[in-house]
Amino acid sequence: MQNKELEQALDLMSDELKKHGISRRDAMKMAAVGSSAFLLGGTQAQAATEVKASDAKGKILIVGGGLAGMSTAARLTNTLSSPDITILEPNPTSVSYQPGQTLVGAGLWTDSDVKYDSAEYLPSGVNWIKEKATEFDPDNNIVRTSGGKELKYDFLIIAAGVKLDFSKIEGLGITDTITSRGDDSAVSNVIGKNGIASIYYGNGATQTWTEMQKFISEAKSGKKVQGVFTHPNTPIKCGGAPKKIMYLTDARLREAGDAARANAELTFYPNGGKMFGVPEYHDAIKAQFEARDMRWHYKHNLIKVDPVAKVATFNKHWKEKGAYDEDLEEYTMVAKNEAVDVPFDFLHITPPMIAAEEIGNSPVGSKKGWVPVNKETLQHVKYNNIFSLGDIAAVPMGKTGGSARKQYKVVVDNLIAAMEGKELTSKYDGYTVCPLITSIGTVMLAEFNWTKKPTPSFPLDPTVERWIWWLLKVYALKPMTQIGMLSGRA
Repeated sequence: MQNKELEQALDLMSDELKKHGISRRDAMKMAAVGSSAFLLGGTQAQAATEVKASDAKGKILIVGGGLAGMSTAARLTNTLSSPDITILEPNPTSVSYQPGQTLVGAGLWTDSDVKYDSAEYLPSGVNWIKEKATEFDPDNNIVRTSGGKELKYDFLIIAAGVKLDFSKIEGLGITDTITSRGDDSAVSNVIGKNGIASIYYGNGATQTWTEMQKFISEAKSGKKVQGVFTHPNTPIKCGGAPKKIMYLTDARLREAGDAARANAELTFYPNGGKMFGVPEYHDAIKAQFEARDMRWHYKHNLIKVDPVAKVATFNKHWKEKGAYDEDLEEYTMVAKNEAVDVPFDFLHITPPMIAAEEIGNSPVGSKKGWVPVNKETLQHVKYNNIFSLGDIAAVPMGKTGGSARKQYKVVVDNLIAAMEGKELTSKYDGYTVCPLITSIGTVMLAEFNWTKKPTPSFPLDPTVERWIWWLLKVYALKPMTQIGMLSGRA
């Protein structure tokens, strides 16, 4: 079934190429790589398929059955001769293709394109307990569950993702956190209504398209409308997504006609002071915003929303020179802030994100909630038999599926080394990738690592938005995630 889906995706990609008079083979030449490397990321991906068998033994517990957790279980199953692996995950649809939710939000895909039945990706022989972790006792190697179970382990892997915390925004009436998949009743009474949207959870992505169409219709009818897009003051997964949905809103407005686009003002309100942490990508995005007449205001954090009046309130923050310190020969910098009210017709909220409370507040968590690990080995800083990866791991950057694809191999290599009593030699270099959708038909493939410099896998200028990366994003990455990463081989 999965291979059939890959062939269908490649056929679709070939059809698109033919419309431009280009064969699939020629397209691969354009990227200067072979077809498998084009889909998986070069020689590193080819090398990643080489897994070595190990006779190491031990009870392995994985908390979190999403993309990172399930892929890790698969690779461990491929590598260990006698695996003893348990996944603790309450959500039957925890495995999903979250990067596709942006495309759902713009009406290009539907929820069925990104929602999976996790049971289809459970590796053979892996035990799945459909309960939630409620208590961690790392000194005794025990995790307790919502069903009253006490699970003993020799090694623990934490891959529980993040929680979406809309409750930090006043006025929405939301008190509970939610996950990207599963029960969203805590937010469904307000998000997806009155022009308020969020692509960050399954139903929210579908509702984003509904609200976006209303917004476009108003602009097309002649009404002057305001589109507002936020980026909070917490780490978030897929840091490019708030801009992607803004780019796609712009694209959909242009489809509706010049008048519709002229009647709509689109403004980005990020908490930070840059478009992107990598200077080259920051400059490219800024130029793209200017070319598309999309506006921005840095250092604005969304703190309150009035859904009825349709007003978003931001904390605008900055620093000013204070008193001069004669000893240090410099001015002290004084933090300033003020509340700014912004009316909206369409508001896309990127919610604040946190680690699951039961993990962040436990001995395996940290003051900031994220699981503290060595950023290279991904081993817990306090407990040598605990590893963490994915969105919940406290690494400097990289809450993306592309990061998890690199991290899960490191975790497996180092976990097996620990089981065998060997030195941990596998290192994560901070690599992440953001296929930044800039229109319907173009993508800028932003790759980078902890050097905060572009690290392109292809001999092409990575700051240029390209049609060929659109083909990669829309037709190739999803099936390659299903077939490659979730099988533990890519």
